[in-house]
Amino acid sequence: MQLVIRRYRHSDKDPVLTLFSSGVRENIGPCFRNAMTSPLNLAITLALCAAGHLLGSVLWAVVLPGAWVALVYYCCHELYASFVREKFQTDMQDIPGNYLKGPGDCFWVAEAEVEGRTRVLGMVAVVAKQSGKERYGELCRMSISPSYRRMGLGLRLAHTAVDFCKERGFSKVLLETNSTRTAAVSLYQKAGFSHVASHTKAYTFDWIVMITQVSVLILEKHL
Repeated sequence: MQLVIRRYRHSDKDPVLTLFSSGVRENIGPCFRNAMTSPLNLAITLALCAAGHLLGSVLWAVVLPGAWVALVYYCCHELYASFVREKFQTDMQDIPGNYLKGPGDCFWVAEAEVEGRTRVLGMVAVVAKQSGKERYGELCRMSISPSYRRMGLGLRLAHTAVDFCKERGFSKVLLETNSTRTAAVSLYQKAGFSHVASHTKAYTFDWIVMITQVSVLILEKHL
C-alpha cells in the first residue's frame, strides 16, 4: 500500500470530520470500562446494591446500581460527545481558516488507494503558539483509521508534525491527550514525547469529569 502524507484540501472535509468524530467517540467504551472499575464507582455500585437489599426488595437491589451504571455510561458518552460538538462548531468547522492560514500552522492527511479508491486513513495538525518569547508548536487532531493502525502510520504523522516544527524554529512540540487513550500515549512516547503535566478541564461539567475519572495528559518534545 502506497501511502501519501499531504496538506489538507477542501475535498477532504467530509472524510476528515468522519475520522475525527469516530476517533473521539471510540473512547467511550474504554472510558466506561475504566470508570466502572475505579474504586470510587465500584464502592458506589456496591453501596447502592446493599441499600436495595436493606429496603427489602430484590428489585431495588437491581434498579439502584443499574441506574448508577447507566449514569456512568451517560457521563462517559457525554464527555466525548461534547468535545466533538464543540470542535465541530469551532476549529473543525473551518479547517483552512484555523489550520492553514499562518506560516506556523499546517494540517495533513494521510491517504492511500484502498480497493481501487483513494481514502483518507489518518490526519494530524500543528498550530503555532507563543508564550512570552518562546514559540512552539501544538500537535493536535491526530487520528488514524482503526483498520490501519499498528502499521507505522501514527509515527509517520507524528514525525511529519515534529519535522515541520523544527523547520519553523520552534523550541518544542506540545500536545494534549487523555488518560483513556493508552495506545496513543505509547505512540507519542515512541516519538520522543514525555508526560509533563495533567489536568481535568473538559468541554463539559466538572461532575461528569469526576464520575468518568478521566484526566487530560500534557506531553511535550523539546527540539
